[in-house]
Amino acid sequence: MRIGIDARELCGHATGVGRYLGGLLRQWAQDERARRHEFVLYAHEPLGLELDGRSFATRVVAGSCGVWWEQVDLPRVIAGDYLDVFFAPAYTAPLRLTVPLVVAIHDLSFFAHPEWFPVGEGLRRRSLTRRAAMLARAVVTISEFSRQEIVERLGVREPRIHLIPPGVTSPTTGRTPEAGERRVLFVGSIFQRRHVPDLIRAFAPVARAHPDASLDLVGDNRSCPREDVPALIAAEGLRARAHWHAFVSDDELGGMYARARAFAFLSEYEGLGLTPLEALAAGVPPVLADTPVARESCGDAAIYVGVGDVAGATRALAAVLYDDATRARLMAAAPAVLSRYSWPSAARATLQVIEQATKGPAEPTHDAR
Repeated sequence: MRIGIDARELCGHATGVGRYLGGLLRQWAQDERARRHEFVLYAHEPLGLELDGRSFATRVVAGSCGVWWEQVDLPRVIAGDYLDVFFAPAYTAPLRLTVPLVVAIHDLSFFAHPEWFPVGEGLRRRSLTRRAAMLARAVVTISEFSRQEIVERLGVREPRIHLIPPGVTSPTTGRTPEAGERRVLFVGSIFQRRHVPDLIRAFAPVARAHPDASLDLVGDNRSCPREDVPALIAAEGLRARAHWHAFVSDDELGGMYARARAFAFLSEYEGLGLTPLEALAAGVPPVLADTPVARESCGDAAIYVGVGDVAGATRALAAVLYDDATRARLMAAAPAVLSRYSWPSAARATLQVIEQATKGPAEPTHDAR
């Protein structure tokens, strides 16, 4: 079977969806069942992931990576590639495909909170995602929270939705924290919903009380209207204690996880939230905003604070940094949480959905939670 894949998210600095797709592809490259198939990866520039070209052919389709590329340029190339099925890992897909479609929808933030997006971008996302979901023979999602959102906001019938949690890999490089380090780490693109200003304000009293505490923020700034992160750090008197890194390499990020003692992610809306799980895999207990999906994903292995509760976040950060009993309790719960997130299981279940799509719509035969 020839499986086409929109691989744009692997170009440049791969973030959430790119890391999700990369995890699936790496596992398929090792899987005996996946080797029966030929994968054709489509992107607008060379990919940032090395794969066996015999099983994973790459088509660089000239153009930008926007709507015109997806809806006009890409279908022209697909038409001559004799695909059996197409997998779109990032919400939207070409709407004029003549082969079965499987689409992954990770969250519906642009439906739930349109105020977080520029008007044109929000309209585009809502329109294309809704139409892709209606055309797809199967929709893959990553959490029970997102599954319910897809049913309620898009009207997709439950039998077409497949809940397949992604895998989680420890990002550490094996280094250990230096003596006396008390580092708080945030990893993720900066959006309004992730309340990075609240995190900076919550960390400030910790820094004033403890001279060994520091904060690292890792992620590009996609907030709209744009939040001035350096100005927020300066306003709290944290220039020497808090540092924003728009991008770091995988090795550098692994080192940051290895040196961190606490992870903070005060997001009020996620489809799942991979980076808190990565923190747990690295042995770093997280402080999270108290949301249904955060509790679904991390269970008893996190401290939860109310959205906007800056004082509560301060207390939680101090506890995770300095209270050994709290740290031990959270990390004791981590193995049970992490056991639900496996790349071999995710890749196997996703491939099964893609294979089934060529036979027509069918009810899920599994729940990969």
